[in-house]
Amino acid sequence: MIKVLVVDDDKLVRKGLISAMPWSDFGMLVAGEASNGEKALEFLQANPVDLMLTDLAMPVMSGIELMRSARKLYPELYIVVLTLHQDFDYIQEALRLGAIDYIAKVQLEKERFEEVLGRVYARIQEERKKSAAGVPLSKEAAPNSDSFAADTGYAFLAKEGQPDTGWLTETGLLAGGSLEEPDVNVLWWVPGVDSAEPSRIPDGWMMMKLSGLAGRKKSLIYRLLRAYRQKDFFYDYQPINQRVETTVEALGKESPANENDLTGAREQWLTLEWIHDEAAYEQLRDELKEMRLPVPRLIQFLYTLESEWKRVYAAVTDKRIAEPGPFDSWLEAEAWLQSIRRLTAQIANSQPYSQEVVDCIMKAVKLVQEEMDQQVFAMDVAKRVNMSRSYFSQCFKDITGKSFNEYVREIRIGKAKEYLTHTHKPIQWIAEHTGYMDEKYFSRLFREHTGMLPSEYRQKPQG
Repeated sequence: MIKVLVVDDDKLVRKGLISAMPWSDFGMLVAGEASNGEKALEFLQANPVDLMLTDLAMPVMSGIELMRSARKLYPELYIVVLTLHQDFDYIQEALRLGAIDYIAKVQLEKERFEEVLGRVYARIQEERKKSAAGVPLSKEAAPNSDSFAADTGYAFLAKEGQPDTGWLTETGLLAGGSLEEPDVNVLWWVPGVDSAEPSRIPDGWMMMKLSGLAGRKKSLIYRLLRAYRQKDFFYDYQPINQRVETTVEALGKESPANENDLTGAREQWLTLEWIHDEAAYEQLRDELKEMRLPVPRLIQFLYTLESEWKRVYAAVTDKRIAEPGPFDSWLEAEAWLQSIRRLTAQIANSQPYSQEVVDCIMKAVKLVQEEMDQQVFAMDVAKRVNMSRSYFSQCFKDITGKSFNEYVREIRIGKAKEYLTHTHKPIQWIAEHTGYMDEKYFSRLFREHTGMLPSEYRQKPQG
């Protein structure tokens, strides 16, 4: 059992890590916690610990000071750094002092706990193998034993499911320089004196020329490459431009946007104006890409768009869009967005009305759905979409296949069925939240449409 000590001056961070991380899945047990370096050293003196997770910025005694003391007193202790810092000198100092890995706190999202802890576990096993083979843990006395001498190297990054590496033999890479594999989807090459860049990069691969390596720890660079492959590669991969150049500093920078930016943009996406407005679409698309959300978050957001599209356009078509994902790159996500726009254009072109009129009716459909718990009348909705009452009614029926009142009743009854099936809310509450203040009238109308009372519908088996 790997006994763990968690050190962080933020109590919420400590408690969150201790309670949420799947420690037992990796043979780990949290033996204790400490709020600063001095308390951590006191705990280490009194208790056996195999792995210490420590913040770098703490009062009383910083993480760096704690590491210096702990490495001297407990040379077999494995250390992983928790940090918000992206200062490479600061991180490299931690690695030089013997940290086997560092974890940016922004990565500690629920869906990544297992991934992060699995990586730490793998590093511990690697260090144990080195120790068993007679290779000591990193020491402050030998800071350059795992550092790059050359200033430039190359990373070859692959999309998921790219098992074929036979092309490497054809390029001659194996004949000059050194080739390593930091990750199943990342190959690292430091060219020899007579080596040349490969002339051909096969589909599904990207070559990154990385400068600023001299003196950098290999473990840091490989850590950055793995992090890049997990997130940014998705957005940067371009089959028509498979060669990129960057620096170590640029590689490690955090994405400028975050979840708050997505929340701010969400309303603009959900208006669905981007479906018909090319300029609006291009702006929202570019902003979304620049956020560089983790792929699971991006897919989740696209599901929100799919749900909104179905909610609005299901009234006028029996065609359906494919669910978003899985995607190997941003290009595939963008193609999915374009598929929505193409299908919507087909729907509009099949109507005997202009795009402007179709947009007005779709806006009316959305208003009705959003204000389902209120009294909605054709006259008021027509006015809100800038159409006359008579023309609005005619267009609404032609485009949706139902009169305005028929459509309102249909979606209200549909929502009532959903409430009855998935909640235990009282019938009166359901009536009010689907626009009917009179429970008896609601029950009578519901029976006319379904053949049973709301209470009977709730009791029937749901297939």
